[in-house]
Amino acid sequence: MTIFKQLSLAFLVLLCSSSAFTQESLTTAQWQEDLTYLKETVHKDYPFLFKKITAEKWDAAATAFYDKIPTMQDHEVKVGLSRMVSLFKYGHTQVPFSTVASQGVLPVNLYHFEDGVFVEGATKENAAIIGARVLKIGTIPVLQAIEKVRAVVPVENESYLKAYGMRFLTVPAVLHAQGVIPTYSTAVTLTLEKDGKQFTHTLNTIPLDGLSRDYGFTIPSEQWESGRAQDTTPFYLKHLNDKLYYFEMIPGTKTLYVRQSSVFHDDEETLQDFYKRLFEFIDTTDVQKLVYDVRLNGGGNNYNNKPLIKGLMARPKINSRGKFFYIIGRNTFSACQNLTNEIQQYTEAIIVGEPTAENINFYGDTRRVTLPNSGLNAYLSFAWWQDRSQWDNKDWTIPHLAVAMTSEQYFTNQDPVLDVALNYIEKGAILNPMDYLTELFTAGKFAEVKSVGIQVAKDPKYKYYNFEDEFGTAGYRLFSGGNKEGGLFILELVAEMYPASMGALYSLASAQEEMNQTDKAIANYTKLIKQDPTNELVPTAKKKLADLQKQ
Repeated sequence: MTIFKQLSLAFLVLLCSSSAFTQESLTTAQWQEDLTYLKETVHKDYPFLFKKITAEKWDAAATAFYDKIPTMQDHEVKVGLSRMVSLFKYGHTQVPFSTVASQGVLPVNLYHFEDGVFVEGATKENAAIIGARVLKIGTIPVLQAIEKVRAVVPVENESYLKAYGMRFLTVPAVLHAQGVIPTYSTAVTLTLEKDGKQFTHTLNTIPLDGLSRDYGFTIPSEQWESGRAQDTTPFYLKHLNDKLYYFEMIPGTKTLYVRQSSVFHDDEETLQDFYKRLFEFIDTTDVQKLVYDVRLNGGGNNYNNKPLIKGLMARPKINSRGKFFYIIGRNTFSACQNLTNEIQQYTEAIIVGEPTAENINFYGDTRRVTLPNSGLNAYLSFAWWQDRSQWDNKDWTIPHLAVAMTSEQYFTNQDPVLDVALNYIEKGAILNPMDYLTELFTAGKFAEVKSVGIQVAKDPKYKYYNFEDEFGTAGYRLFSGGNKEGGLFILELVAEMYPASMGALYSLASAQEEMNQTDKAIANYTKLIKQDPTNELVPTAKKKLADLQKQ
């Protein structure tokens, strides 16, 4: 196996493998020595990981953790080590899930659907709660519980948290260490809702190797049941257990559906051979539309991507707007993020689904660091993968058409993501709202910029865009770049669209101050101070206000 983009199989191994010689009980001094070793190793060999967090803040967290170790149980220290590594916020860089889950997990599979967190599957002894919505874990509302455990998860973005973070809610060791349950217990009570009724249900832990799930979904077995109706299977879930990739024509259409769930080779067919067979089929069949689905693709070797990109670019018959649809989702990660970057750059694909779990540019490819006393492993990334310019980096790839699945749609085998691709109508579609707004602005159509900007910001198709940030950044760049009038117009629009935003109000007031619009600047600084007196921007705003009032 190459060192490139070790995810998919490698990532799953990383998550699920335990240290071969982990001790169950160490002295305080030994745990502290392990933490010190981790700290020294990071500074010596991985200082480049201080990208999303400064070395000073990371060291401060390490010092606070070091001082607290004497009061902690072993499982709390393990969770604490996971927190330390997760502070880098790169999904590859982590302490394996198996480390914090070694004492057992709850016998349920939780999935974060569009309408909440649900019990997607469970052991047969707990079948009665399958399909129930989770309201509380212990006494803590589930969304608060997610925020409490989030620090243990190497979160790159919200999609990563949904894809890989829900499992941490089923680990009593994590729940206790993060303050979700007050004392450590192998039994945890959930508050649930099903068929309009609320009730509680207590779950007892099982060994980690007793889980039965893949790609985040339950695999039905003698011990496990899935909440999804098993009478039929949607395209994206077909052949999950026997094929990493496959394709078939959608009955009654001229649409070819392809699912690729890894960038590693399948034992039965290499990716190169698969791509060859795929394009031969396209060339000899009346394929009018191509749907390429990588929503479950966790990565692999990104050097396997090239034949697909070359094949698509050579076929304008399908590589054209409205004929090529590319489905992404919360499991799209690592080498598949690279593939997605290339699809975006070199093809005419319309991207549909949920955002990816990976940053556009990211640290991947890990080396194992084994702590000397506990034998626990941390995996630290060393390779920087940059497909886009630094200033064009984003937390994730945003789909042109946002579609997320509800619990009912999943349980009844619907696929709203595929439906959007199949029913897409080209007329009037705005696929890249920021590009479209830029065109309007460049053409001097300011009234349209305002009306369309307000429209797209409220449109659920673009719900994953952070328009406040996008607009604000655009306004700042224009203003600081010399186009004062244009920048001020955008900053005024942002403040109007997001009246509760302290940042938008401050940026506007600062621009007005620089433009010598003193009365307007004073009014907005005053409004900011009154709106949220505790905001971190208030001290600076007060100073600026005082200086303006002296003039």
